Amino acid sequence: MAHFAKPENALKRAEELINVGQKQDALQALHNVITSKRHRAWQKSLEKIMFKYVELCVDMRNGRFAKDGLIQYRTVCQQVNVSSLEEVIKHFMHLSTEKAEQARSQAQALEEALDVDDLEADKRPEDLMLSYVSGEKGKDRSDRELVTPWFKFLWETYRTVLEILRNNSKLEALYAMTAHRAFQFCKQYKRTTEFRRLCEIIRNHLANLNKYKDQRDRPDLSASESLQLYLDTRFEQLKIATELGLWQEAFRSVEDIHGLMSIVKKAPKASLMGVYYANLTEIFRTSGSHLYHAYAWFKLFSLQKSFNKNLGQKDLQLIASSVVLAALSVTPYDQMLGASHLELENAKERNLRMANLIGFNLESKLENREVFSRSSLLTELVSKGVLSCATLEVKDLYHLLEHEFLSLDVALKTRPLLMKISKLGGKLASASSVPEVQLAHYVPMLEKLATLRLLKQVSQVFQTMKIERLSQVIPFFDFSMVEKNSVDAVKHKFIALKVDHLKGVVLFGSMGLESDKFRDHLTLLAESLNKARAMIYPSTKKASKLSKVLPDLGETVDKEHKRLLARKSIIEKRKEEQERQLLEMEREEESKRQMLQKKNKEAEKKRLAAMFEQQRAERIHKEIEERELEEAQALLLETEKHLKRGKKKAA
Repeated sequence: MAHFAKPENALKRAEELINVGQKQDALQALHNVITSKRHRAWQKSLEKIMFKYVELCVDMRNGRFAKDGLIQYRTVCQQVNVSSLEEVIKHFMHLSTEKAEQARSQAQALEEALDVDDLEADKRPEDLMLSYVSGEKGKDRSDRELVTPWFKFLWETYRTVLEILRNNSKLEALYAMTAHRAFQFCKQYKRTTEFRRLCEIIRNHLANLNKYKDQRDRPDLSASESLQLYLDTRFEQLKIATELGLWQEAFRSVEDIHGLMSIVKKAPKASLMGVYYANLTEIFRTSGSHLYHAYAWFKLFSLQKSFNKNLGQKDLQLIASSVVLAALSVTPYDQMLGASHLELENAKERNLRMANLIGFNLESKLENREVFSRSSLLTELVSKGVLSCATLEVKDLYHLLEHEFLSLDVALKTRPLLMKISKLGGKLASASSVPEVQLAHYVPMLEKLATLRLLKQVSQVFQTMKIERLSQVIPFFDFSMVEKNSVDAVKHKFIALKVDHLKGVVLFGSMGLESDKFRDHLTLLAESLNKARAMIYPSTKKASKLSKVLPDLGETVDKEHKRLLARKSIIEKRKEEQERQLLEMEREEESKRQMLQKKNKEAEKKRLAAMFEQQRAERIHKEIEERELEEAQALLLETEKHLKRGKKKAA
């Protein structure tokens, strides 16, 4: 087509080829015109050719030609008429979407047409044989034959357009619009694989934008409009990821948002931050990271209370209750106890990373970052008035689980409160960015917490308890579940118990002498023995009933006390003797070290004296040699003078 004098002739020839069914030749002809340098001056006419060109590409599902032609047209329009490229791309995406929807509608109509009772009368014999052999239903085949190719082409269209528009300041609005439409495509048709690829494509575009900073027409992220477009795209990505249930991709989207803010060093609007923290709470809740979930809720509460002027009292109570319950749901013991050095370093790195994401402290120093812990979070909730904003049931539950000591009644008193709490929740009318609050999510973890608190308090009061009795005071779980929940707590030394199924009892406390509670048990034992002794030997001369039953108990206690004192004295003497021996050994070592040091000093002194004498002798010897050399030279000169005089006289 390069021989045409005018582009109108090229269009006319292309239409003639289309009319006779030679679409491929027409497409190739238009492609030659677009890529020809001679016709780049046809700005307005070339736009008409591009419209016809993309229509042919869509009609023939030829994505390769479409991409090549759009790249060439971008080169022509980039500096002089970028709006023309924008219109062509919009037309291209509109046609692709329309064709995909058309194919989908045809497939649905075909499925409805085939949905009859008499299949033999309504289908061709070859269709029936194909269905029996392949085992496919009519809808599966129609989707594969009609819908799938067009939706593949539509997906390829989005990828092509994003690739053409990437990192271009004049087309960044169209780039953002295309990304949003691609996200909606993935959401509407549940395309999880394509959504992951789309996120990776956008992520790579931003990485290349930061890598090649001297690129021409590069978007300026420090500009408020550009930053807002990029942020809106990432927040839409985060929203669609959570709606599709792709929590790993949602977390990566959060990291993308944080990375974008780290580049520009500027915090986004409060409304966007509300969406950010709301999605973080859902991500951490789904992943089972209760501590991070609680901190994200706390940040969301602070944000809503500070910036949402329309926040109602009821909604504030629900958010505060969620924060408190999320904090209470965190495991009440350190799960890193006994971990290896590598695990501790990994946990520290993970906490710093989460602190950066949740706290959004872009410029804070590492040593000043907040350390995540359940106790510090609960303390902060009380000090900053979050607990006072919560509902009455949540306040009572907090005091019952954190401050009361009720031993056997903890779980029984917790149960009615949890039943009331499980009924609270709903959509917040005055905080649209906050997800629907359902306090029932926290009930299973709170039941586990109440069980652990009961076991902890019972272990401080009782030494043994029947399994049947213990099951009665824990209404939440069967004993098998109680045993399962207590395994991790025992492993991390939160409680100390053993289950003896043969005897049907639970043994509380550690049997070793190194137990932290051993000293307290001895004190309690001494007080109990003193009370028993007072009962056996009262101040009056009347004999007690117990003295008749246990006549020698007092004497036995005295003997045992004296024996323990003697044993303590022996242990103290042994300790003193051991310390004395260690001190004597240290003195001997110090004496040996000083003697060795003295010998070394003397040897060094002798070595220096010998070296000084050697250097002195060498210097004297050198001086003698120099003097002898000077005398020899003087004698030689004198001899030469005498010889010269003798020659003169002879002459």
